[in-house]
Amino acid sequence: MQIFLETERLLLRRFTADDLDAVVELDSDPEVTWFITGGRPTGRDALRDEVFPRWFSFYDRYPGYGYFAAIEKATGDFLGWFLLRPNAKPIRADGSTRDGIELGYRLRRASWGKGYATEGARALVEKGFAELGAERIFAEALAVHGASRRVMEKAGLRYVGTCRDDWPDHVPGDEHGDVEYALTRDEWISSRG
Repeated sequence: MQIFLETERLLLRRFTADDLDAVVELDSDPEVTWFITGGRPTGRDALRDEVFPRWFSFYDRYPGYGYFAAIEKATGDFLGWFLLRPNAKPIRADGSTRDGIELGYRLRRASWGKGYATEGARALVEKGFAELGAERIFAEALAVHGASRRVMEKAGLRYVGTCRDDWPDHVPGDEHGDVEYALTRDEWISSRG
């Protein structure tokens, strides 16, 4: 197993085809996907034939970036995933722009409330600035998704504003828009004292 990043409790590594069942299970939980698809699961065929190839392509196209399986060190259990990737969609539906490297995460419900999302997000922000040369890291969530917003704040990102994007699935609360949180390299350096 090639480790991309290690934290106190997590190992982040590249995905392999052997991870398909774990991601199918993750995306089958309607509470996990509620703020993304309204709880509709992503099917096995779509994950295998569309999502995984897209994820794998990041490893070669953008060394040091991509989607990473989150493994709990103490048990070896798959907890979900994190992403740190070059901006895939620079222009939103409302015409505003995204700038920088995107941070994201999706974790199993059993791991919620234990600080794993914050731990992984903080480590990726650190790696992005300290090792990968990122100039700006941002994350987005639905404005009504309070838990995700708290993770972004705890990871050191600051609220930038509310925006609106075009999502394929209607999610209750999406009429309030999305929020962007971000941190620049200069802000990160200043925060380190």
